[in-house]
Amino acid sequence: MIIISIIAFILIFSLVVLVHEFGHFIAARKAGVKVYEFSIGFPFSPRILTFFRHKETEFTLRLLPLGGFVSFSQGNDDDTEDLYEVSCLKRLLIMSAGSLFNIAFALIIFIPVFMIGKHLSFVDALLLATKTAWTMASGTIMFLFNLFSGHGTMEGLSGPIGIAVMAGQAASAGILNLLYFSGVLSMSLGIMNLIPFPALDGGQIFMLCMESIRKRPFQPRTYQIATMAGLALFLILTAIVTYKDIVKLIV
Repeated sequence: MIIISIIAFILIFSLVVLVHEFGHFIAARKAGVKVYEFSIGFPFSPRILTFFRHKETEFTLRLLPLGGFVSFSQGNDDDTEDLYEVSCLKRLLIMSAGSLFNIAFALIIFIPVFMIGKHLSFVDALLLATKTAWTMASGTIMFLFNLFSGHGTMEGLSGPIGIAVMAGQAASAGILNLLYFSGVLSMSLGIMNLIPFPALDGGQIFMLCMESIRKRPFQPRTYQIATMAGLALFLILTAIVTYKDIVKLIV
């Protein structure tokens, strides 16, 4: 069961994150922004393989095969001018494309799951998928609102271990349950990334809105500092939630 959970978690989470990053990649290419790396794996782990190169983009594999990312700079240089030179509208589309792809991916998964599992026509499955997506999105937003306003708890949050357990349970319950869980995870990732938190796409979108209000752009360095600070807080939150997941398993 543990092996199934680990494998299911890595495959599903990586797929959902890659869909997200593919959204950023396509939007950037359409906007004329260079993407120097599209990677499978955790960003800070070492690169172990380059699959191929297309134009300026290297498609790579990192040591920790969990998730993925796209890079708008080469190495450690502050050379993301392409991204910050395009219009605010194009940057908004680039930053929001990942979440939009996740939401669309969830709908694409829900439709055949409902058609097969519930024996619905395409139209009925589409309507149910849309209703399910809306219910999940509104529920996630309300949960986060209550959490950050002090009226909720962290009990509904799950870290990597909690997600792995749920992925293993879904995999054991059959392919339809696993697909449905993939859609749920994709939808959750899409909505969560729109939160105006510095390390997330929503934080970038929030800063874009601030740029529009102040009528002048922030320096790229400002974005980098905000992202690193947000990432540090995000890792701390992940550690806390993971600890709670472990306690649940032990108890």
